[in-house]
Amino acid sequence: MASTEEDFPRGGKTKQTTESKAEPVRRHTEVDNLFEVKKKPESSQSSILKVGTLLLGCVKEVADFEVTINLPSGLLGYLNISNISDSYTKILSDHLDSIFSLSSLFSPGMLVRCVVARLDTAKGGSVSIQLSINPKEVNKGLSTGSLKAGLVLSGCVESIEDHGYLVDLGIKGTKAFLPKQAAKDKTNKLKAGQYVTSLLEEVKNDGRVVRLSISPTAVAQAVADTEHGWTLTNLLPGLVVKAQIKKVTLHGLILDFLSSFTGLVDFMHLEPEQASTFSEGDNLKACVLYVEPSTRLVGLSLRSHLLQPGGDVDLVATERIGEVAHGCKMTALHHLSGAMLKLPDQTLRFSRLQRNHMKEPREAFNLNRVMAKPEHTCRIMDFSPMENLPTGNSAFLLACVLTQFVLPLSQGMVTSLQSHGMMVKVTDYIRGLVPRTHLSDIILKNPEKKYTVGMTIKCRVLSVDPQEKKLTLTRKRALVDSSLPLFLTYKDARRGRVSHGFIVCVKDFGCIVCFYGEVKGLVPPNELSTEPVIVPENMFYVGQVVKAKVLNCDVEKEKLLLSFKAVAGGDTEKVEVKVVSKVLTGLEVSILPEETIAFLPMMHLSDHVSNCLLLWEGLQEGDIISNVVCLSKKKPNITLTKKPTVKSFLEEGGVVAKEFSDITVGVQLIGWVKNIMPYGVFVEFPYGLVGLAPKAAMSDKFISDTAAHFQLGHTVVAKVTNLDEEKHRFLVSLKVSEVTSPKRDGQARLIRGLQERKAVMEMMASRGTCVVTLLPTVLGTIRFLTFAKFPFPSRFKSLATGQKCMPVILHVDLVTSQVYVSLLTKLTGKRQEVLAGSTHTATVHHADRDFAVISLGDTAQLTVIQTTNHPNETFRFDSEKLTVGKTLTITVTKSSCEELEGLPLVSWELAPPERKRLISASKGSKGTYRYGDVVKGKVKKVKPTCVLVTLEDGSTGCVHVSEIQEVVCVGTFPTSLLKIGSEVTARVIGGREGNSHRFLPISHPNFTYSMPELTLLPSKLKEDADIKPVKTKEKLKRYQVGDDVICFVSKVSLNKRKLKLSNLLNRMCETCLVVVLHAKHPEKLFKLGQAVSAKVVTVSSSKPSRLSLSLNGVHKLEKGHVIMGLVQKLDPNLGLLVKLPFSAMGTVAMEDLADKYKPKPLERYSKDQLVRCCIVGEAKSKWQLSLRPSRTNPGKASVVKDPEIVSLEDLSEGQIVRGYVRTVNAQGVFFDWGLECLIHIITSVLTQETAETVSKKKKKGKGEDSDSGVEVYFREEEVEEEKKLEPAEVEKPVPVQPARLQVTGGFSWDAALSALKPASAALGGEDSSDGEDDEPQKKSRHKQEVEKREAEKALTKLETELMDPGLRPQTAASFERLLLSSPDSSLLWLQFMAFHLQATQIEQARAVAERALKTISFREEQEKLNVWVALLNLENLYGTEESLQKVFERAVQYCEPMPVYQQLADIYAKCQKTKEAEGLYKTMVKRFRQEKAVWLSYGTFLLQQGQSDAASALLQRAIKSLPNKDNVDLIAKFAQLEFRYGDVERGKTMLDKILTSYPKRTDLWSVFIDLMVKHGSQKEVRAVFDRVIHLSVAVKRIKFFFKRYLEYEKKNGTPESIQAVKEKALEYVESKGTEAAR
Repeated sequence: MASTEEDFPRGGKTKQTTESKAEPVRRHTEVDNLFEVKKKPESSQSSILKVGTLLLGCVKEVADFEVTINLPSGLLGYLNISNISDSYTKILSDHLDSIFSLSSLFSPGMLVRCVVARLDTAKGGSVSIQLSINPKEVNKGLSTGSLKAGLVLSGCVESIEDHGYLVDLGIKGTKAFLPKQAAKDKTNKLKAGQYVTSLLEEVKNDGRVVRLSISPTAVAQAVADTEHGWTLTNLLPGLVVKAQIKKVTLHGLILDFLSSFTGLVDFMHLEPEQASTFSEGDNLKACVLYVEPSTRLVGLSLRSHLLQPGGDVDLVATERIGEVAHGCKMTALHHLSGAMLKLPDQTLRFSRLQRNHMKEPREAFNLNRVMAKPEHTCRIMDFSPMENLPTGNSAFLLACVLTQFVLPLSQGMVTSLQSHGMMVKVTDYIRGLVPRTHLSDIILKNPEKKYTVGMTIKCRVLSVDPQEKKLTLTRKRALVDSSLPLFLTYKDARRGRVSHGFIVCVKDFGCIVCFYGEVKGLVPPNELSTEPVIVPENMFYVGQVVKAKVLNCDVEKEKLLLSFKAVAGGDTEKVEVKVVSKVLTGLEVSILPEETIAFLPMMHLSDHVSNCLLLWEGLQEGDIISNVVCLSKKKPNITLTKKPTVKSFLEEGGVVAKEFSDITVGVQLIGWVKNIMPYGVFVEFPYGLVGLAPKAAMSDKFISDTAAHFQLGHTVVAKVTNLDEEKHRFLVSLKVSEVTSPKRDGQARLIRGLQERKAVMEMMASRGTCVVTLLPTVLGTIRFLTFAKFPFPSRFKSLATGQKCMPVILHVDLVTSQVYVSLLTKLTGKRQEVLAGSTHTATVHHADRDFAVISLGDTAQLTVIQTTNHPNETFRFDSEKLTVGKTLTITVTKSSCEELEGLPLVSWELAPPERKRLISASKGSKGTYRYGDVVKGKVKKVKPTCVLVTLEDGSTGCVHVSEIQEVVCVGTFPTSLLKIGSEVTARVIGGREGNSHRFLPISHPNFTYSMPELTLLPSKLKEDADIKPVKTKEKLKRYQVGDDVICFVSKVSLNKRKLKLSNLLNRMCETCLVVVLHAKHPEKLFKLGQAVSAKVVTVSSSKPSRLSLSLNGVHKLEKGHVIMGLVQKLDPNLGLLVKLPFSAMGTVAMEDLADKYKPKPLERYSKDQLVRCCIVGEAKSKWQLSLRPSRTNPGKASVVKDPEIVSLEDLSEGQIVRGYVRTVNAQGVFFDWGLECLIHIITSVLTQETAETVSKKKKKGKGEDSDSGVEVYFREEEVEEEKKLEPAEVEKPVPVQPARLQVTGGFSWDAALSALKPASAALGGEDSSDGEDDEPQKKSRHKQEVEKREAEKALTKLETELMDPGLRPQTAASFERLLLSSPDSSLLWLQFMAFHLQATQIEQARAVAERALKTISFREEQEKLNVWVALLNLENLYGTEESLQKVFERAVQYCEPMPVYQQLADIYAKCQKTKEAEGLYKTMVKRFRQEKAVWLSYGTFLLQQGQSDAASALLQRAIKSLPNKDNVDLIAKFAQLEFRYGDVERGKTMLDKILTSYPKRTDLWSVFIDLMVKHGSQKEVRAVFDRVIHLSVAVKRIKFFFKRYLEYEKKNGTPESIQAVKEKALEYVESKGTEAAR
């Protein structure tokens, strides 16, 4: 492990503090990071980190023999396999092969309590923290006497018992037992040595025996309390305590907990959202992070993910570790601990502030410079799960390294030389290995002679393995200094590219060349050299650096085919030539030094066509031209090129097609225009291939004339689109949208083009050309000039011939010897510096075909740009061409570019065209307007809420009704002031989408167009009017609840009783304003476009933005208000449920519906009825309402016959009152009088007839202990005139909240009020007052008694029938009555179907089945399945095959498929539909091949049909389809089926084979005996018994078989055979006794 640690150290900086160097920290010291040293703040080490410190950690990685644990403040500790527990260590020493690996005991994210075992010092002085989770060390401060129920302790599983686990808590004399029931969530996971966090549920025998629980909920809810007896000597990390804030510091909190302890919380363990909300005295929960016993320092955490003991931490994905983040902003800096940074994704990350993190490697540390920098570039180094952020974005440890990270080229320091290679320290955290074969270009025998420890070397990264944490480097100079493209992935190895690699294997089939990472390729023998290679080992060696060219690459399969021969051939060899002579088409040159004659065409002198002529003019005979590449080597016509783009493409290994077979569709090539035809241009590529670019493929825009946009020799990028294999022709596309160009290609072409012009100028200056000699100037130089005789424009009348001035030079035309200058003062003034990244508005001052000169705003800076950003971009519209005076938007890339003689390097794009303020005077495009433009137009159409205006350009604008008048009177219609055809002047204040009616909605369903919003208000038409766009939220802020606003009616919704209004301020954001109307006919009161005054009720800023308004002046509900409401529900118990304005609800009791009680009071009301109600109170978030006219119209006199009774004070003795019957039982009748009054009429004072009725019709119920009321004596003679009123029926009682008087006797609340019907009949039973006069005819006493006896007999008979459960109903009504009581009983539904089928009512039976499927609860799956089976039987007997199939498909959808298939198969089999049944079984064994029951069912069917061979074949199929564990049972079942339906002998053979292979299956022996007794002879049965009693199985099982043997002989044998069985049993017992004695 030591060597591994040295070679490949773990992530994160190791610690340097030892126990001897640690300094104690005072308890109340205010530090911002509790893991910091005072003397050496740059080391970022803990001053409290000593041996014995208790810490809470999180498992990060699990290796074979070690566990890496994250500690607070980003520290890392290591748990050795020997520091887990004593029991696990003993298992390691005794049974090394049977132990559980660490990966099965620990998982990443697990929280553990650990203690610092020791601090090891490495070679570099860093400290390795060795941890231990041994319960003896962690729980060292606890004893048996300190154990109490409710403690949360950590331990390790010591052993596994039958009913649970023994857990080692590390406390001497204590045995801890964890029952399996208490660990049922992890029964299969707990293993010997596994770490568990458990809760002490029970403590027995003074702590000697404890019972544990690891239930996540129980452990998570446990909180440490003072009753548990915690002290600083036994306080454990991970405990959750209740704490109180003692002090709030700049970097954290100081807390008091457990009554007398003090702990510290640093800023990293505060929730970011709550960090600023803490104040002294607040109570909160905290988790103990660490405890240092010697200094008594306790660290706490308020992180939510640590406040649940026993839980795990969700580790963040490691993909972001190593990522470089640009643009990080420092939000907070904590002294000596770290800084808080905000990444570009707006998440906060913490950076540990170390000097080597915040500076260059070789620079002095300057904290002020780091803080003053606005943005930083950081690399994410590691993830600290202990400081997890609540949003799920965890806290990363960042390194603010301002320049290099681990780049492909790195500086490193040699740390050690070993036999396998050299260790190099790249950074403080990263070390790499240089293998022995990569120490030099050749294999070094003595590396120590070349390298010494401490030497600084330059390396290149070969491979990185983040999982194994391995970094491989190379020192081969050919690889380190290579300028060829690098093959980092297989995608980089494009066909034709050339790169350096090294040989890793040499075989007869070729060489394997490795590049970077995992990229490897094969060089076959025929590509090793231009000459035949017989033995590759003699020519190449492992480690040799070679240059290889890609022949083919398959990215998906990761296969790479390379060639050495193609590189050796010198395909892209650069040569030097000498000009021999000049011709019109180019230069005749000789290749040096061989003096071979070649031709350099003029079009190949430059990528810019305009520079080709300049270079041709500047070059003279005898001039030397370098860096020329051969295009064709066929003598005597050797063709050369100096096009920089083509040369770089060939040198970098781009895709080059030498032959037609190398071309594929989609490949991108670099070429030049060879010929221009009316139908397109021909493009030539290196090695003589020519492709055609049709006119349609030349540009993304339409081109009419091909010659006007391309010139011969123009360099283009082409993409192959079509191939003609027969004629060897291909088509290419030059569209910019289809070809890609490198990002830096445009700037490189600009620099090369200007360098070419500079070279021409130097050549002409050396030859004494007139203009250049007299004027050796460059762009932007200011010189004294004298005007000669040139025609001046009229704007330069102040200038005269001979006058001297100081213009600025724009361009020098070397061909025409003309100099272009400018006299503008903004260009001749003092130049200002421009910053990289700044944006300016530039103006074009001079432009030719390839380049343009621009000025950067008012900075007086000039620079040069290309007229095109892409080599193929040759066609531009007139509005896009760069002409003098054109405005551009540029971004400065470099403030001073050396290649441009110090001029700024910029990127540009066309600026948007300027628009005038008054749109009506411009001739712009139709419908283009800006915010604030003044327009003119004519009124096109007048609508109630808006006016459409036709503008001068023909477009249509809209004027809202609120934008017509400044002052609007309530009740007026502002839009009526405008007439159609009148001219108006308006201002644009916005825009909205309008639907077009020009297109069909089917073809253009969402077609809209933009319509400008206008205003006609004079205040907004003024020139100085401040008109700015206002957002919706800002508009809504202008409204307050209770404000009066002017609105306009836009829509009246009669069904919802709402009115949609448009408001003055909210029109632009289309805010929907809803008003609850308080009128019965709103369409008569309000007209569209009418101005109304409303009061704001609520303001909703959430989408959609709304204002709720009121038109009656009330904006909130209060007691005593009279309002309108909509009836929502009629409840016979409660009364009415009414919807009120402002989304409120109210209830109206039965007694508050009218001033005079009437029978059936709810009949006059219906849902959505508009009622006038009065608010009388509030209860349970609902308003209590009253509809009494005396309440709603107090000013109007009305007769109150039944006054309100609110309390007992409203009653007096002897008062006659009325109310609604509520409950009837044996003790009496209950009446409701009002909200708080309930009346109890005692049964003893009722009339005899009423009392008898009550006793007969009462229902049993449970009396309430809290029911109370007023006991009232019901005198029949006092209320004789009220007999005509029927009490209303109430289904259920209404619970009454106010207290009532106690009633001594118990009574039922739920007795049905139907018991009062006879009493009502006795009282008259009529609703009208005339009912008293209609007296019934009198009958004799004898007739009355006879009728009474007959009625009682009929009633008795009916009750007997209803009480008889076995009596089947005979009518449909009887079935319906039974189904009401048992709707989920499938038996009743099937009987109901059978009842209809007996009467041949097929459709009624189907309807009953459909009702049953809809009625039966979805939880009763078996009941539903019974109905489906009945329906299948019904369709099979009385329906068609189609109807049966439809029912079957429905049943499969709603039920488990397999039972439905089985039932239908059984139906087919019973009906002798063999063909259908067999087809269904075949489908079943395909769909349910894993179900054993399906195979058995199919086998039963086949055997019943006599198909024994088919059943045997089916058994073989089943054995292959089912798992192996089911094979034995399956064969046994098939054998039983053979006994029952098939061949008995075959069944015997099958069972005999199974029992021969599995002789201890006593269950199969029992089955075999039963079958033989039934189907076999006595001889065969006795033979089976003799085999069984000699089996090697348990004694009790043999005893069972002896009993069966004896019973069989007693029944079928003779006395001799019975005696023989007894003797055999005696022999068996004696033999077993002898074995036991031995």
